[in-house]
Amino acid sequence: MSKRDLFSNLLLQRDVVKAVLLAGFGTLLIGSSSVAFALDNDEYSVIRKAAEAGRDASIKRIQDWIALPSIAAEDLNMMKGAKYMMALARDAGFDQAEIVPTDGHPGVWATMDNGAERTLAIYFMYDVKQYDPAEWSSPPLEGHIVDKPGFGKAIVGRGAVNQKGPQAMLLGGLHAMRAAGVKPPVNLVLVAEGEEEIGSPHFQQIVSRPDIMAKLKQSEGIFIPIGWQDKKGNVGVNLGAKGIVELELIASGENWGRGPQKDIHSSLKAMVDSPAWRLVQALQTLVTPDGNTPAIDGWFENVRPLTEREKELIAQAAASSDEAERKQLLEVKHWIDDLPFKDALERLASQPTVNIEGLVAGYTGPGGKTILPSRAVAKLDLRLVPNQTRVEAEKKLRAHLDKRGFQDVEMKIGGGYDPTETGEDSRIIRAEIEAYNRAGVNATLNPRLAGSWPGAMFTAPPLSLPAGQFGLGHGSGAHAPDEYFVVESTNPNVAGVVDAAMAYVDFFYRVASIR
Repeated sequence: MSKRDLFSNLLLQRDVVKAVLLAGFGTLLIGSSSVAFALDNDEYSVIRKAAEAGRDASIKRIQDWIALPSIAAEDLNMMKGAKYMMALARDAGFDQAEIVPTDGHPGVWATMDNGAERTLAIYFMYDVKQYDPAEWSSPPLEGHIVDKPGFGKAIVGRGAVNQKGPQAMLLGGLHAMRAAGVKPPVNLVLVAEGEEEIGSPHFQQIVSRPDIMAKLKQSEGIFIPIGWQDKKGNVGVNLGAKGIVELELIASGENWGRGPQKDIHSSLKAMVDSPAWRLVQALQTLVTPDGNTPAIDGWFENVRPLTEREKELIAQAAASSDEAERKQLLEVKHWIDDLPFKDALERLASQPTVNIEGLVAGYTGPGGKTILPSRAVAKLDLRLVPNQTRVEAEKKLRAHLDKRGFQDVEMKIGGGYDPTETGEDSRIIRAEIEAYNRAGVNATLNPRLAGSWPGAMFTAPPLSLPAGQFGLGHGSGAHAPDEYFVVESTNPNVAGVVDAAMAYVDFFYRVASIR
């Protein structure tokens, strides 16, 4: 039986299902609810046909979206991006969509009242990371379709998998339902921002607007569309994510009162202090000598250790995963300290980090230029785990530098948010697992996503919503050259655009019906 047929047959089941999901993070017995909201054969057939008829439009939707990059760090196309996001929502059937101004770049929110008993919230981002066309084998804004061995044909472009491709698949599911004349079985609330890639510094202003918050409070939970299937079709169900602080540390002759006020000839280093070396010395105090463990004063005092359940999930994941394949994908040969795979995965889930994203000082063009720079900048991200907070991290970093005499090193915060945690017994997580199970997809419970998203603004009071990620399909290369998203799958384990769109249709029904 083909993957498509398996997906179709499972989706049409109307009786009470009990299935054993053999997950890499453990064996879970999933008891599905009585499928009161299940599609009947005719409805499913009509929606599927609509999704197939809309396949080319779905692909073009991704390509057109890629062609309009909104880059918050460069203040590029931000209002255009918000207007485009608003138009996409309205075109997909949202009753109302509105641009929400902030003190920074605008966001968008939209609602769809389907007269349903339950409401589901969705998080989108319309911004993307910067890109250097010279590093790409295919132009980053043209959305060319190329062959990806082991997967099929994929769109290459900035934002293809992070997040325009997966988001377009959800919109494709809504378009198919609309064309079929079938209302989604849940009401929908969509919140979208344009600053995710700079740490969401103003997203809280959107979430906390009284009318938006009131709608969000009615939701069963919130989720992000994703497309993270591997070659075997496996997916992860994340029970949380690390928090983040994005910032710059800046050393300058002006603030220091030593070194040059402007770049000068390097021969003068014999008698003039260097702000660049000043920054290097400050950075060295932040981590252990190998660079792998934060050494900021008090950094670990609130860090919550892994629970026994989390360790159990990770151990089972290590036993069922292909370590060599993962290293090959990441193009690395060793884990930190040459740790065994299980220990490396535990470290990934449990450890906060201090990472240097970039270092900028003086001349960086071709050849040499003999100058003594007057200013040096380190771009950092700090990943946070439960029970750390962004506020705590910022205060401790500042205090650490000041204690060591680096009061002159400027700390410029870009954005950030706290870690998130969601219980595996929450409706949204159980609905994710059930939807994957019904599609014949192997899902694994993951204690924590090592990456970050502003979920804490939903999971923390006053909203206190469960949050997760859901979706089928495959893409990779987020933040990197040649980012891609598969649109025509030749791998029977991986969804193409039609199956990815239909997965969201079924997910809506799982959220509506799960007990």
